[in-house]
Amino acid sequence: MVSVTVLGSSGGIGQPLSLLLKLDPQVSSLRLYDLKLSHGNATDLSHIDTNSSAAGFNTAEIALALKGSQLVIIPAGIPRKPGMSRDDLFKINAKIIKSLTVQIAEHAPDARILVISNPVNSLVPIVYETLQSVGKFQPGKVMGITTLDIIRSHTFLVDILGRTAYSVDKLKDAVTVVGGHSGETIIPIFTDQKYYRRLRDTRTYESYVHRVQFGGDEVVKAKDGSGSATLSMAWAGYSFAKKLLNSLHLNTAGDQHPIPTFVYLPGLPGGKELQKKLNTSVEFFSAPVKLEKGIVVAVEHDWVDKLNEDEKKLIAKCLPILENNIKKGLSFSKDTKL
Repeated sequence: MVSVTVLGSSGGIGQPLSLLLKLDPQVSSLRLYDLKLSHGNATDLSHIDTNSSAAGFNTAEIALALKGSQLVIIPAGIPRKPGMSRDDLFKINAKIIKSLTVQIAEHAPDARILVISNPVNSLVPIVYETLQSVGKFQPGKVMGITTLDIIRSHTFLVDILGRTAYSVDKLKDAVTVVGGHSGETIIPIFTDQKYYRRLRDTRTYESYVHRVQFGGDEVVKAKDGSGSATLSMAWAGYSFAKKLLNSLHLNTAGDQHPIPTFVYLPGLPGGKELQKKLNTSVEFFSAPVKLEKGIVVAVEHDWVDKLNEDEKKLIAKCLPILENNIKKGLSFSKDTKL
């Protein structure tokens, strides 16, 4: 049984994510932290007849929210709104994430940390640098959640192929996503090339890639500027957390099927090999990883050898953008004193 803390539990992602976690039989203690509504939401969830407890914590109680937590999930921050640049979003959320990471380092230094807040490409490096500066960084325990891109890659593929002819479950092993978690850093790669050829033959490949890369904009527009992807993001965050919980609960490798997440490559087995195969010095990248006991123990790199020419071009375009995103996060973290 696992103690889980959600930092930013009252927002559009935090609330449905907290509900999903309350329903999970592997969660024993659910702690909700936010600036407001955390106590009320925790009381609401506590009435659900599952075995886990639920408690709320406000800003003065963050130490209690974190103490002894084995898994910390961070959806805190503001969502991107129409007309808001990614730079505007970054400046606000970067301060929030750095502040929360300082608290994690002090009160839950051994916790696994899942970063949902955007922009992931820049915020995960902030978590890394903040923990590293106080000697608390553990490479296998910090993960950026890119699972929504993978979920979209499955959904949008079946949209093209036809739901009457194909099931989403059947296509989950046909395509995955690597790279980063914004725009052109999001790279769908086909593990079953027949589906790639099908899209090429029907001239739908480029539109498919674009939709996977910019699916978030689709949601912002559909919500008339009142919000971004929240429900699907909550499901994506929980889907990754569930795999991590499985590996923790079983105290073994758990689900052996690798799942992509945004990690610090140099600190992990297979990470430097991936950098070499990609011919890059980029230190953070979302790639399929293996989990054991809730920790990333290996980064997969064999998939690079199977890329088609289109995917190679997409990755070549992704890397310099991703490098700039990472540098932005590291520079902010080093230059900002709280």
